[in-house]
Amino acid sequence: MEIQVLGPLCAAVNGRTIVPTAGKPRQVFALLALYPGRVVPVPTLMEEVWRTDLPQSAMTTLQTYIMQLRRCLGAALGPEAPGGAKNVLATRHGGYLLQVPPESGDVFAYERLVSQGQEAFDRGEDERAARCFREALALWRGPALVDVRLGPILEIEAMRLEESRLVTIERRIDADLRLGRHAELIAELAELIARHPQHEGLRAQAMLALYRSGRQASALDAYRRLRTRLIEDLGVEPSPQLRRLHQAMLAVDPALDVVAGPRRGSTFDRYAA
Repeated sequence: MEIQVLGPLCAAVNGRTIVPTAGKPRQVFALLALYPGRVVPVPTLMEEVWRTDLPQSAMTTLQTYIMQLRRCLGAALGPEAPGGAKNVLATRHGGYLLQVPPESGDVFAYERLVSQGQEAFDRGEDERAARCFREALALWRGPALVDVRLGPILEIEAMRLEESRLVTIERRIDADLRLGRHAELIAELAELIARHPQHEGLRAQAMLALYRSGRQASALDAYRRLRTRLIEDLGVEPSPQLRRLHQAMLAVDPALDVVAGPRRGSTFDRYAA
């Protein structure tokens, strides 16, 4: 079984989908799929489906959803696997367990590649880091769990994954900047900033990419526009890191140029103190 949650929910056995179409059973399956090999307690499943407004029949209804999921599993496994559905979607004391290897899910593959990329990045192996981050991001097929109704548990998980995705994009861009690919990044960063207009890390990367591409005026204007937005919307100045990067650009600091060889830290980290 291969489980995809980084985009539309998808899971299949022997080429047959096992994901129910009904909303609440789909929620239950999504939550179990996010924690393969781990028992999900009944109260957690109930909170996801009904929040705090539990119907009197909540336990019976949840058991019905589990039966529906097992029917889907049984149909996909076929008659040659008697009892297979109960072995895959197992009942445990206090909860239910989707008994499949963690590596069957795209989240496992994504987080493994991100970890490998971060290790390479920290060692200054920028080419390998950028490659690992790209492979991790290529597993995404859209927003996490985009076609699943999100209750409180899945909502937190989807937010966590989306935040991880953005951090991974930042780290990949940092690796590309350290490799001197600044001109290639300008259009991508413009699109990212349009979606995350107050994100200072992305703005710092855009400023550096523009500056290294011989567009100092555009880099300084990017800072000015962010500063105006932050003051007008939030009443705050940009962070000290971003202000130091701005000052370095005004001073045409040679440290802003691409330096051959390993260079540790992100664009933001280098101006943290």
